Amino acid sequence: MGYFIYDSSTKTEIDDRLLAHLQLVIGAKLRRSEYFFFTWKEDASVGAGRTTVWIHSGAGLRFKFHGSRQPAINHAWLKALTLTANSSAGLYAVREPADQRAPVLTELALA
Repeated sequence: MGYFIYDSSTKTEIDDRLLAHLQLVIGAKLRRSEYFFFTWKEDASVGAGRTTVWIHSGAGLRFKFHGSRQPAINHAWLKALTLTANSSAGLYAVREPADQRAPVLTELALA
């Protein structure tokens, strides 16, 4: 499990595999100067609820991975995550598609 850290004040634990996919989606959107919300469900151990941050080029973002190896990238999952990031609701974690060809848009709790 790694961490997504926003402006040094907001930190959430995320599986390294999902974190790698989120990094690619967020990076692609920021390269195009596209700003958006990123929302995740908090684990019950930290009070449950949701957290939403505004992702923009001036935000301090860190992706801290637990492991040293880059996970294999699932392009169907990237597509599914990008679909959420392009929506008015913004980016949120979805389950990795079992069928590599069809994105599944079921919201996923991160922690």
